[in-house]
Amino acid sequence: MGANNNRLSPRQKMINLMYIVLTAMLALNVSSDVLDGFTQVHEGLSRSNENVGHRNTAIYRQLEAFAEQNPGKGAQWLDKASQVRLATAGMLATVDSLKLEIVKKADGADGDPDNILNRDDLEAAAVVMLAPGNPRGEYLRKRVDAYREYICGYLPDSLKRANISSMLSTDPVLQKGTLTPQSWEESKFDQQPVVAAVTLLTKLQNDLLYAEGEALASIYSQVDAGDVRVNELNAYVMPQSRMVMRGGKYSANIVLAAVDTTARPVVYVGGKPLGNDRGLYELSPTQTGTFTYSGYLEVAHGDGTVTSHPFESSYTVIEPMATVSATMMNVLYAGIDNPVGISVPGVAMSDISATMTNGTLTRSGDHWVARPGTVGKDATVTVTANMDGRQVQVAQTNFRVRKLPDPTPFIAFTDANGNIDSYRGGKPFGKTLLIKSQGLQAAIDDGLLDTPFKVLSFETVFFDSMGNAMPETSDGANFSQRQRQAFQRLQRGKRFYISRIKAVGPDGITRDLSPMEVIIN
Repeated sequence: MGANNNRLSPRQKMINLMYIVLTAMLALNVSSDVLDGFTQVHEGLSRSNENVGHRNTAIYRQLEAFAEQNPGKGAQWLDKASQVRLATAGMLATVDSLKLEIVKKADGADGDPDNILNRDDLEAAAVVMLAPGNPRGEYLRKRVDAYREYICGYLPDSLKRANISSMLSTDPVLQKGTLTPQSWEESKFDQQPVVAAVTLLTKLQNDLLYAEGEALASIYSQVDAGDVRVNELNAYVMPQSRMVMRGGKYSANIVLAAVDTTARPVVYVGGKPLGNDRGLYELSPTQTGTFTYSGYLEVAHGDGTVTSHPFESSYTVIEPMATVSATMMNVLYAGIDNPVGISVPGVAMSDISATMTNGTLTRSGDHWVARPGTVGKDATVTVTANMDGRQVQVAQTNFRVRKLPDPTPFIAFTDANGNIDSYRGGKPFGKTLLIKSQGLQAAIDDGLLDTPFKVLSFETVFFDSMGNAMPETSDGANFSQRQRQAFQRLQRGKRFYISRIKAVGPDGITRDLSPMEVIIN
């Protein structure tokens, strides 16, 4: 009887099977409350990313300001910080592209990571990230590994380094109740709702920004790490020049290293104090030759004691001579007007004349303009002066004649304050500013030559989602209609290249310029 009671009818077996299937379907169905929770976390992380990004930008701006004030000391650290920012921007752009692909897989071509419709889709993330033929999850893991090692190289603090290594770890994960570890990408994206996968990627961006901030802070803290602390006081004489023309003036600053501006030292020369508190020593020599002078500085300390620091220096007085110098690095450039300074101390400008070989040398008031002819052939400037009614040759100087260097291409735009500025690539550029720009320009604007060039043509190269290059040709120096249409389709973080740039300068030579990278902000 017991055996008969345990035997189920076919109908009952079917009912039990349907119950099991229903239970499994309920287990697979993600609660709307859970989905709402993921959405709130994603929104919170997005706001946090903006705040962390602002903090990182503030640190970078401090490095920029320091490098501007002290280029010799700050330029190397600003360069390191720029490389960190560039690496981070690349990672953030990669993650953004993956989020967009996942959402488009779930919602279609109009999918928006910030407004997901099919939040509970359990297949989209796995299809995009774990597809056998194109495993983007594996690619992302390798990129994170490389970025982690790169950032840790900027962190001398072992605790911070360990924290970043743990935060960006991509080690296999052993899920609870399983015996075989899953790869990092499988644990993140296998059977995950779309909203959860996007939230995990946003969390990864938060970790990347945090790591960038730690690296930037570490770089900023090392700016003064190599400074030598003062533990000795010495007197120094800093003359403006050790060579003085007869009838001219000798000037020198006598200072104490690490001087306190609230308690300047008293300077004595030849036993007599100077008549100023700046340590400025001046005299007007009347004879030629080398002269030596000495003295000492008295420094008062907080305990009432006074210490004396001796110094000694010399200066040389010479007869007048001519000086000829090219204002552009002692090199004359063919095809353009080169300003040249010519002067003879003690001689009026009206009594000075000059000639030049391999070109022409013309005078305009007190200024001279040299226009050389043949590139590679030196130009010799000969200066004569009228002294006591006699024409005396006082100097002869050779200059190398070179071809104009290649200019730098740039996109001219008007900033928010109405000022004309230029974008030279390699950093984010506003899409609105790009669309309003007319086209491409080129110039040598290094503060010495300041020579404009005429852009003849160029090509823009865009890349589609598959990485295929899509070149578009310009309309002379201006953006073509097809190029402007391509600009409209660009999204933040995307980039394209301007290449095959041809420009002609005042020397009539057409040049091929280096390409530039444009990053959309």
